[in-house]
Amino acid sequence: MEEQLRAISPVDGRYHKVSKKLGNYFSEFALIQYRVRVEIEYFIALCEIPLPQLQNFNRARFIELRDIYLDFSLEDAQRIKEIERTTNHDVKAVEYFIKEHFEKLELQKYQEFIHFGLTSQDINNTAVPLSLKEYIEQDYLSLLGDLVVTLSELSNDWADIPMLARTHGQPASPTRLGKEIQVFVERLDQQMRLLRHIPFAAKFGGATGNFNAHHVAYPNIDWQEFGGQFVSDILDLQHSWPTTQIEHYDHMAALFDCLKRINTIILDLNKDMWTYISMDYFKQRIKEGEVGSSAMPHKVNPIDFENSEGNLGIANALFEHLSSKLPVSRLQRDLTDSTVLRNIGVPLAHTVIALNSTMRGLGKVLLNPAALNADLEANWAVVAEAIQNILRREAYPKPYEALKALTRTNEKINAESIANFIEGLAIDESVKAEMRAISPQNYTGI
Repeated sequence: MEEQLRAISPVDGRYHKVSKKLGNYFSEFALIQYRVRVEIEYFIALCEIPLPQLQNFNRARFIELRDIYLDFSLEDAQRIKEIERTTNHDVKAVEYFIKEHFEKLELQKYQEFIHFGLTSQDINNTAVPLSLKEYIEQDYLSLLGDLVVTLSELSNDWADIPMLARTHGQPASPTRLGKEIQVFVERLDQQMRLLRHIPFAAKFGGATGNFNAHHVAYPNIDWQEFGGQFVSDILDLQHSWPTTQIEHYDHMAALFDCLKRINTIILDLNKDMWTYISMDYFKQRIKEGEVGSSAMPHKVNPIDFENSEGNLGIANALFEHLSSKLPVSRLQRDLTDSTVLRNIGVPLAHTVIALNSTMRGLGKVLLNPAALNADLEANWAVVAEAIQNILRREAYPKPYEALKALTRTNEKINAESIANFIEGLAIDESVKAEMRAISPQNYTGI
């Protein structure tokens, strides 16, 4: 609790309970563990070629090697940070840590094939997309899916609830509340489909992307094929080729742009729900002991939708920077991507906080049918569109202008004034009956 109270960011402070699971993917500890995992799997892949010096390596000992990252502990991470204080290089510290383990396992003669021919970005540009891929697939999509399911259920529950629509904030042709919620279901569903098709790409090719060191040491091995197979078959990522020293980040940028679009849709949902609450279309469940305002005892504020809106704004600002900055690097590499990549968990954390807030807000809303019906009754003018189109069908002269003259006045339009207008029309009685059946409650389309 004290650490949370002293945290600079609310992600690790006030909202730590909600966002802490992201530490399994994006914390310093997680990044180090993913790096160790890539280094170990790379060494095993070299044994599988095999390189001449590794052809006698006992394959049964791969289990012990994988245990180095599978059983990775806080103490292990602290040891790597201790080594880094000397090396002043985080990836080199990982290499030295693994070499220490090789000594413990009496595998010293194989030590120099740890990190063989690689640059640090071969590790970073596989570890980071791997962590991002596993988070999206294992956690994020499930959380977003929960929101879509909740919205689908609400859409079904409210499928037959007529509601006055508002375009430009003004009364418009009525709709159904369930359909308006279904709009968000469809939008999110389409973006989830797009998201699933964005590759998680990784660079793996040596200091400037050409496998220079690998090729000069073992010119008869097809290192490009090896790199492709290692990245795709072992790490389940897409191998970027050719590259500079670093990954292009174009696919990662596409991912962040897609996440930003999803957040924007949820932001739109929040604003609509907030507005419906302000119009009294929804009440909110009251929790015993909660206070809505420090000054006004009656207040029950839509704080969950507001909290979500604020966190989505922060998340999208960071996603925007990530997607615009990461694909740009001077010549074969500059270091600006390094510090930026360390922050990818931050917008994802704010996104998770926002999603949970939206879900909590949706769980509190209570439909107020009386308010929706009262709004419809107060706006009989909206059936003018229906009447004038029936008149168009019947070849009635200037129907739009006739309805415009009726409705665009300061006089209140109600059921009676609409009925009187219909009675005054020189049309067949059966058509009048058709018009009389129209009301704001049933003029809701399909």
